[in-house]
Amino acid sequence: MRRIDAHQHFWQPARGDYAWLRADVPELAPLLRDFLPEDILPLLQAGGIAQTVLVQAAESVAETEFLLDLATRHDLIGGVVGWVDLARSDAASTIERLAEHPKFKGVRPMLQDLPQADWIARAPRPDAIRALVRLGLRFDALVKPEHLPALLQFVRAWPDLPVIIDHAAKPRLAQGWQSEWAMDWGRHLSELAALPRVSCKFSGLVTELPPAACTSTEATVTALQPVWDALLQWFGPARLLWGSDWPVLTLATSHASWIAASEKLLGSLAPAEQHQVWHGTARRVYGLA
Repeated sequence: MRRIDAHQHFWQPARGDYAWLRADVPELAPLLRDFLPEDILPLLQAGGIAQTVLVQAAESVAETEFLLDLATRHDLIGGVVGWVDLARSDAASTIERLAEHPKFKGVRPMLQDLPQADWIARAPRPDAIRALVRLGLRFDALVKPEHLPALLQFVRAWPDLPVIIDHAAKPRLAQGWQSEWAMDWGRHLSELAALPRVSCKFSGLVTELPPAACTSTEATVTALQPVWDALLQWFGPARLLWGSDWPVLTLATSHASWIAASEKLLGSLAPAEQHQVWHGTARRVYGLA
């Protein structure tokens, strides 16, 4: 079974548009270098991954154009989710221009980094969202639990727009399930899952775990089992997409270790359902060739 990685990044820090990738944050130091196609090819081959979806990591159209250029030159990149400021007057025309590239699949505002948790419910221009719908594009939601109420409002306002929730909305697993985030996360995410155009990525979760939960495959599986069980109940295999979040993943564990843990968690599914999470859902949701 050939797999699709539905969430992966490339970047070059020297480009200068990665505001979050700061040299004064010691824990980010391993990420302060180029990550490009030649770096991930051996990992993809080892993991049986035939195609990836490349996701923006900078709040600039220039970075999206950089990613689309990589996609033109590398067949392994099946699609690109880029960045557009949906509140700008020229957002619709920018989306239309980017959509001329066949591998441009959607947009992702970096909602988790914005100061207003309700930005998505009030700031985007309607003509920009209509352009996404008209052009058959998608909206990737990079959110944390506190953004879910506003995201729910946005999704209900635009029921024809396909929405993919990144990293299961980043549950605060290091704080434990008894913390107040857990009830709100579960309630709001299950409400979003009840809407038919909403999908969810099983990705970006190991970096939310305490370090002790990343010391072995068994520890990671045990820590993530409640998340996996909940997502499976709410979304089902037909609306779950597996992703690596490489290279951010490497802050917590290796590419191979995340695949091993995912194989354990998905192993309870029937083969056809496993195929959906590893491959079929991503191909359908992103319209990959």
